Amino acid sequence: MATLSGRLAEVACASMRTVTVLVLAMCALAAEPARAAESPGDQVFAEAVRALNARSFELKREAATHLAQLGHPRGIVVLERMLAGQLYAKRQGGELVFAEKEGRGFVLTNLMTGEPAGEVKRRGVKKVSVNNSLRRTLRGLIAGLRLYTADPEARIAAINDIVAAGDSAMRKVLAARMETEQHADVLRALADAIIVFELDSDDDTVRLAAIRASDRNLSAQVRQKLTVIAGDESEPDALRVAAREALTAIERLVSRYELVETLFFGLSLGSILVLAAIGLSITFGVMGVINMAHGELIMIGAYTTYVVQLLLPDAIEYSLLVAVPAAFVVAGLTGIAIERTIIRFLYGRPLETLLATFGVSLVLQQAVRSIFSPLNRSVATPEWMSGSLTVVEGLSVTYNRLYIFVFAILVFMALVMVLRGTRLGLEVRAVTQNREMARAMGINCTTVDVLTFGLGAGIAGVAGVALSQLTNVGPNLGQGYIVDSFMVVVFGGVGNLWGTLVAGLSLGLVNKVLEPMAGAVVAKILVLIFIILFIQKRPRGLFPQKGRAAEG
Repeated sequence: MATLSGRLAEVACASMRTVTVLVLAMCALAAEPARAAESPGDQVFAEAVRALNARSFELKREAATHLAQLGHPRGIVVLERMLAGQLYAKRQGGELVFAEKEGRGFVLTNLMTGEPAGEVKRRGVKKVSVNNSLRRTLRGLIAGLRLYTADPEARIAAINDIVAAGDSAMRKVLAARMETEQHADVLRALADAIIVFELDSDDDTVRLAAIRASDRNLSAQVRQKLTVIAGDESEPDALRVAAREALTAIERLVSRYELVETLFFGLSLGSILVLAAIGLSITFGVMGVINMAHGELIMIGAYTTYVVQLLLPDAIEYSLLVAVPAAFVVAGLTGIAIERTIIRFLYGRPLETLLATFGVSLVLQQAVRSIFSPLNRSVATPEWMSGSLTVVEGLSVTYNRLYIFVFAILVFMALVMVLRGTRLGLEVRAVTQNREMARAMGINCTTVDVLTFGLGAGIAGVAGVALSQLTNVGPNLGQGYIVDSFMVVVFGGVGNLWGTLVAGLSLGLVNKVLEPMAGAVVAKILVLIFIILFIQKRPRGLFPQKGRAAEG
């Protein structure tokens, strides 16, 4: 019993000690914020903030610079509020607070904690004033603090703000950041900013070295500085000559990049022409049908893309993957319907097929106007097709045109594989070369005609999907491509896929090369004149069709 009593006493004492420790710990935790507020780092920060309310702008600039160097997490907030004109001092006590105007007074916020600090009347606070020079300094300091954000675009924007502020003291900050930066675009922006500061240096040797290092620099700020130096009569002759030479080298580089971009846009236009003409080449070559409704089949493919996006509003990123087969099926079925109801009665009469399909094109346009209205419709571009790919500084290509070019090549290769590696392709080639002999060999030419027209119409619908990413979708969308499609088919050789590919890409390149010199309309006229003259010499095009039908 005695032993049991002793143990109970020990347990009681231990419990009392535990309670005492817990009480002391709770008191310590309650006092923690007060001690944290009085920590040495916060005390230094608070003193630096109070220095912002100096009498002269020069002292305010020094205080702001010191505040930015402390690296306190609230430092950038204070500088941003000061730049926005929201830093005020209480008239009683001089404490600095954030203040926002509301009615006839101000709503205050504690700048250390961000918590509400009550309200005062208009005369209860006095604004910490800034001038234009101090604003530039504040922008540069804020940008310097943003150099270490996680977003590369935000870091580039911060670098541009530092350059715009023009504070040469920030050059050291940029140089220090350059030693640790990993992102290529940010490194390029840092290098450009450092050169801008060196071009403003007081040392002519440093400036001359910066000018000579800028002969391939396409930064707008660098080119502006070089232009000023080259035209300033007060500058030393060596600097002016070097600046002119650098500007000449930059202009040559810009001209080369512009030529590359022009060629890329030409290939992009050519790929669109190939997509638009390749289906027409098949139907024209196999069936001899002049299909004036081919442009409307392209339009149907574009509207199919629009409808798919309406049905999948939350899956825009994947809508094109659904729209491509959907447009192929819808346009293909429309083409088969046209062939079965109209064209099959007009084989061997090209003028009648031209007039009939022209009437079909008008009917399809009016049907679209009745269903979707005459207004153009906008098709959303997926995120992965937005923006541009920077090849080198000053040379970029847009993702949507790049993807469309690759898509056109893939469609072309798929069609070649179908015509070369399937029974349908074998029969299509046989009918193309000699329809009567193919019929004598047991080939059902009617089935081949139906499937061929449906295939050509389906590819036209796929072309409409691509066009929907470059222009608005409207009832007249196909009219702008029907003439160009026929030019491509005739120039390349009727019924020859490789001729269509070469002709489409060639005409696209020639159009884009001529446009800067002659204008878009004159360029098209010149291309048309060239094709007319070319056909006079080679009536069957670049790659003439082979077979007895071609000879006839």
